Amino acid sequence: MKNFLLKLLMSATFLLCMTDEELWAQEFAVSTNFIDYAEFGTLNVEASYGVDRHWSLNAGAKYNPFTYSRGQEQVQRRQRSFSAGARYWPWHIYSGWWLSASVRYQEYNSGGIVSPVTSEGDRFGGGFGGGYTYMIAPYLNLDFGLGLWSGYDSFTTYACPTCGRKVDSGGKFFILPADVLLALTFVF
Repeated sequence: MKNFLLKLLMSATFLLCMTDEELWAQEFAVSTNFIDYAEFGTLNVEASYGVDRHWSLNAGAKYNPFTYSRGQEQVQRRQRSFSAGARYWPWHIYSGWWLSASVRYQEYNSGGIVSPVTSEGDRFGGGFGGGYTYMIAPYLNLDFGLGLWSGYDSFTTYACPTCGRKVDSGGKFFILPADVLLALTFVF
């Protein structure tokens, strides 16, 4: 399933990069979200392609391989996350207000932050969001936004980040914040 999702994301990225010669009027954008970096150093990138005056398609990835130490305790918020979606821009792409919808996959391992309990698993789902894009310069934007996503979480819970003592496992439905955006976008 992970290979399928990776191939799907790569195909979507390839389709975003295909264009005709007359479509070079700021149709592509690449962005990174600063708030994700504040979340334990999560690396992230999103690519976008404007297919119409009011619509853009986007594909994104987040990656956090880092584990931190707090005294003798281990703290982690590791993840691999892939998303693909669309944004509706009432005025014009890459400026003003927007609404978004997306599908998302996340593989995660998080624990030791508030308590020693650690959970890991896979999440599949869809989400929606909204925000505002402020044009700083002709090729540079600042995005603000919020979103939620919901889906199915297949998880395993451990007593601590390093002990391996299984406490619980199973599956459940969830609703979580998808994106809290403060992103810098380069439009070309």
